[in-house]
Amino acid sequence: MRKKLLSLILVSVMVGTLLGGCGSTNDSESSSNTAGTETTSQTGTGEEDNIVRIGVISTLTGGSAVYGQGAQNAIAMAAEEINSSDSEIKIEIVNGGKVVDDAGDSKQAVNAYNSLEPEKPEAIVGAFFSSVTLPMAELATEQEMLLLAAGATNKKVTEVGPTIFRDCFIDPYQGKMAAQFAKEQGVKKAAIIYAKDDDYSNGLKDAFVENATANGIEIVYTGECTTKDTDFTAQASQAVASGADFVFYPAFLDTVPLIIQQIRDAGYEGVIMGGDGWDGTDTTGLETYFENCYFTNHYSSEDTAPAVQAFVSKYTENYGTDTLNACAALYYDAMYMLVEAAKNGGGTDTASLVKGMTGMTFTGVGGTFTMDENRNAVKNVVINTYENGKVKWLQTLEP
Repeated sequence: MRKKLLSLILVSVMVGTLLGGCGSTNDSESSSNTAGTETTSQTGTGEEDNIVRIGVISTLTGGSAVYGQGAQNAIAMAAEEINSSDSEIKIEIVNGGKVVDDAGDSKQAVNAYNSLEPEKPEAIVGAFFSSVTLPMAELATEQEMLLLAAGATNKKVTEVGPTIFRDCFIDPYQGKMAAQFAKEQGVKKAAIIYAKDDDYSNGLKDAFVENATANGIEIVYTGECTTKDTDFTAQASQAVASGADFVFYPAFLDTVPLIIQQIRDAGYEGVIMGGDGWDGTDTTGLETYFENCYFTNHYSSEDTAPAVQAFVSKYTENYGTDTLNACAALYYDAMYMLVEAAKNGGGTDTASLVKGMTGMTFTGVGGTFTMDENRNAVKNVVINTYENGKVKWLQTLEP
């Protein structure tokens, strides 16, 4: 009897020990599984979470820094709006929410692009200049990264690879609209001055020449310069001597005041026109020189569309108007486009974003547009002019 009792006691102890051991194992597994779940949640990739991680590149230094400043303000504003809204998709701007500076230089652009790689973005937005976007497009294509160009209008940009998109029009179309405007103004003879060392200037020049010639406009003078030039007196005098009644100068804002002044001082009073690179030009002290000057652009702050006025009102309240330019509008739209792409594509990983952006129809500050088969935005072109040195909307030309 005592042996049987001892046996029962021993069995009870063993069972208790085993049960205790199972309990400890279950607790350990439960803790381990919980920790694993938390780790997965914290380090989830774009396929597992609802956040689009975005790298942003633009120009923050040099003569065109006003563009990058506009981009920085715009993406911060868009991120705050998106992340405080009821949208299921949120965004995170890597690099601490800051734009990476490409300095308007192709080599620096490559460095800027590579600096984002450790942060593992699912998409990169940039850049505004075609010459710095092209080498980044090569890298993005090699890595199958979605690159959304915001302002790079050279036709070659999206031809680099299938993951390259843009939310702006392209130079062939912009040049066509400039030539159409010239025709509507009754232009018979046109002179062109362009920067031979700049992809943007070359592309827009070629597009204008092709379409102006088709419109019966004679190109009577073509003058070359570089992006570093400050003396345009030779080109100005030759343009005037050619008898042109229209001068086309497709270049960026830092040299625009110089050439406008020098052409006017050479005695020319006719139309002078440029592309979207004129946006943000400083006209201080040259207000009368800019009369009868025009440029194509991606949007107008005077557009009465609700999306435009909401953007302009909030941007002006937060940052003033000095950097309220097309670059700001394009980068702002880019943030919302990536959210839309995630919804369309069913995920925030790069492959889903590419899928969701392909063929997208989008309405934003830049109007309503659709991505064509070459991943270019088919959209309106705005023609702006100047009154007392201030940019004023003149008309909008549709595709």
